Amino acid sequence: MARSALTGLLLVGGASRRFGSPKASAPFGEETLAARAWRLLGEVCDERIAVGKSADGLALPFALLDDGTPVRAPLAGLVAGVRAAAHDVCLCLPVDCPLMTADALRALAEACADATVSPSGPLPGAYRKSALPVLERRLAEGRLALRDALSELDVSTVELDGAVLGNANTVAELERMHGAWLETGRS
Repeated sequence: MARSALTGLLLVGGASRRFGSPKASAPFGEETLAARAWRLLGEVCDERIAVGKSADGLALPFALLDDGTPVRAPLAGLVAGVRAAAHDVCLCLPVDCPLMTADALRALAEACADATVSPSGPLPGAYRKSALPVLERRLAEGRLALRDALSELDVSTVELDGAVLGNANTVAELERMHGAWLETGRS
């Protein structure tokens, strides 16, 4: 069976309060977190869209789609990205997940109902355009918790290696992740 075309959504927004600076620009090996995630999405997806806030003025090596809202929540980026996507299934990857793998992203896409998530949470995840009405309504209502929106969708769950799901909320967490990555020799 032929693989369906995929859109990769890179969420680069966020206030980065605990991190102290924009996570997208943080180094991880010889790349920034944004460049690393963008490259990874390119390994799996036919189309890539970076979503965030133009007003943040991030220096990114690719175009940014402004999410069009004053809200700082992953839901806002997901809605804007799914709306703009050329393909039915969208893989949504936050910029602060440097240990994610192409195999894990493929597993999320292959299992996608309205959405596919890991047991640990809604991101990273795969979302179909069929989820958009629920996501748009919740955004309009100010109900921004993506995890709560899943209760209104047909969601499949995929067990992923916990190591790939880590997200860096602080510089210290990113440094620990980088150390672990170096020890395993991952690329």
